[in-house]
Amino acid sequence: MKVIIASDFHLKYDFRNFDEKKRTEKALAFFDSLIGNTDVLILNGDVFDFWISWKNVIIEAYFPVLKKLSEISESGCRIIYVAGNHDFWLGDFLKNFIKAELYKEHFKGEIDGKTYFVTHGDSYLAGDLRYKAFRMIIRSKLVRYVVNLFHPDFILGMASLMSRSSRKRVFPKWLIGKRKEQLATIAKTMNYDFIVFGHTHKPEIKNWGEKYYLNAGDWTKHYSYIEIKNGVAELIFFSVF
Repeated sequence: MKVIIASDFHLKYDFRNFDEKKRTEKALAFFDSLIGNTDVLILNGDVFDFWISWKNVIIEAYFPVLKKLSEISESGCRIIYVAGNHDFWLGDFLKNFIKAELYKEHFKGEIDGKTYFVTHGDSYLAGDLRYKAFRMIIRSKLVRYVVNLFHPDFILGMASLMSRSSRKRVFPKWLIGKRKEQLATIAKTMNYDFIVFGHTHKPEIKNWGEKYYLNAGDWTKHYSYIEIKNGVAELIFFSVF
């Protein structure tokens, strides 16, 4: 059985930027390469830089990605989608039309005789009380209700401003390294065969005996993902050539 794990694509809904368009095309090529030869695809959050499932509307720019995910599903691949800190308003579209299994916080289960714990990881980092308070508020039913009162174009414009503000926030290298080690330390205490985090954008594989800690990295810099075959995990950097 072949299991693929990927996260942190941060795909945009505005293709006027040439670099963003090329990055999305590379992601589409990656998804296309999975059709017909992947048994389980685990998407561990932040596939989309912003996602919301309105009752009668989808984001136009995401249609090519959604089409590829649908083709992957139709090829017989099981898709497990764990919410990130950018795409937590999952709704029913991915479940009804892509046939994806949706998990707001984490996935726990057995695949091919191995136990998995998969979560994006943003809620596991120590400190940053401001972010944790924001996370709790933004995921509330009240905020979702208010968002649905406005036209999608307005909400996407607001989301774009927030995303730009987030990207401008620069974290010192020591803090990035500390967060990376925090997740690995937490993983070491868990009793699963594969413990999977994302969020840090740092591709990594650690193992303690037969227990693995995995972080698939990102598609903003590394274009990396994890492939698991016969219980062995490998970190791969995608290339279209």
